[in-house]
Amino acid sequence: MSTDAITPVFVRLKLSLLRNGLRQSGGRKAAYITSAVFALLFAALQLIGLIALRGHAHAESVVVLAVAVLGLGWAVMPLFFPSGDETLDPTRLVMLPLRPRPLVRALLTASLVGIGPLFTLCLLAGSVIAVARGGAAFAVGAVAVVLALLVCVALARAVAAANVRLLTSRKGRDLAVLSGLVIAIGAQIVNFGAQRIGASGLGELDPAAGILQWVPPASAIGAVHAVSEGSYGLAAAQLALTAGALVALLALWSRHLTRLMTSPDGSTLPGAESAAKERSSAGPGRLLPTGRTGTVMERSLRYVWRDPKTKAAWVTSLAIGLIVPVFNAWQGTGSVYFACFAAGMLGIQMYNQFGQDTSAFWIVAMTISSTRDAYAELRARAYALLLITLPYATLVTVLTTAMLGDWRRLPEALGLSFALLGAMLATGAWTSARFPYSIPQEGYKNVAPGQTGLAWISIFGGMMAAALLCAPVIALTIWLNVSADGDAFTWLLLPVGTAYGAALTAAGLKLAAPQTARRLPEILAAVSKG
Repeated sequence: MSTDAITPVFVRLKLSLLRNGLRQSGGRKAAYITSAVFALLFAALQLIGLIALRGHAHAESVVVLAVAVLGLGWAVMPLFFPSGDETLDPTRLVMLPLRPRPLVRALLTASLVGIGPLFTLCLLAGSVIAVARGGAAFAVGAVAVVLALLVCVALARAVAAANVRLLTSRKGRDLAVLSGLVIAIGAQIVNFGAQRIGASGLGELDPAAGILQWVPPASAIGAVHAVSEGSYGLAAAQLALTAGALVALLALWSRHLTRLMTSPDGSTLPGAESAAKERSSAGPGRLLPTGRTGTVMERSLRYVWRDPKTKAAWVTSLAIGLIVPVFNAWQGTGSVYFACFAAGMLGIQMYNQFGQDTSAFWIVAMTISSTRDAYAELRARAYALLLITLPYATLVTVLTTAMLGDWRRLPEALGLSFALLGAMLATGAWTSARFPYSIPQEGYKNVAPGQTGLAWISIFGGMMAAALLCAPVIALTIWLNVSADGDAFTWLLLPVGTAYGAALTAAGLKLAAPQTARRLPEILAAVSKG
């Protein structure tokens, strides 16, 4: 089959997949239409904003950075949303007599159909209008828009083809839950950048834009600005760089397609050597206590390391718990008390302890026959969490204090962090027994349908209760800071907060143990729902 015949077929295939997907359910159709309307509305507003930027002294820096971020988005999109486009999986075509080069052309053309390419086209067009001055600049801009759009699409396709074996596996799909981490970190970085720009102006973007104008696809927009400034040699070099990147991406994509369509899939075969090594070594588990406590701790830690959703929740909490106090201290607007954010974010991991086990909780339930067994189970889970949380909260507090240079408040900040952590362990243990809910293993949802109310009560109700339980330590901190002679005794907040947090944890575990032993059937039914 010739390339001319393949390309229309793949375009029609893309449209058919889109149309048939919308026919599956009314909810899916409504969600797609709503997302499309919002995406196009945002694209239109963004286009208007870029056009309004025309003539601004730092317009080039803004549009170059915007296109660079857009290219990064296209690169990571297949990794976090592998199920968003079924045509991203070329292994479905391995049985067809197709050569890689015609297939690349057909898939590239079909990839231009969709909301993403239209959104990208609007942003690129607005960027060109913002920086182009003169007929020659607009002529180069038309070429730049096409090249930049093709680079974005080819980049996404090349990344998807290089990782398709992983992305189409169960573990690969579960990696998409890490998108929450990227969003969280990205939001903090954007917030930090926006504050810096608000304080110093758009000129802060010039150094970064000067570098990114040589990175495709942003180099295409840099070429338009260069023509507007009369630097035709510079513009030719930037356009050539963009075209070269497109050729390289197409070649890389073609190479991976050839490998996918001619080699067997060995991605799911376990490595015998690594498996034997894992069996022969006890690893860090040798350092844990013996008996039930050590066994439960090791199981909890293995969930953190191996279960994709548990890992994503922990990594996100660790990242945000560090970013919020450190970024605020970096800007000089923070406080040592912001370090309590680390303890709070990690304390959330104590909530819905049994829901993290999903249907495997029945194995745990078989080992719980009394309140004593339930207490030992909950205590070991709390120990596993403390094994990570205590040193981490201490590290974040010390780092924040060092950045602010306010060492006098280090003891009280640590005391508050430990008290908050103890309160969240206590309320988390109780709500885990009283309001358990299931976490679906597949997809991006963290709560099974029909259990959203339970999740809200468990997490937000428990957090409010933890805040109330910390009120005595908070009141003591305020009193010592406003008292005339209180500064001499603020160091007492460290032992007081530590002892208070430990007492709250012990009390919470004691209260949660009878609930757990008595409600085992209800807990098992709730966590197995998803």
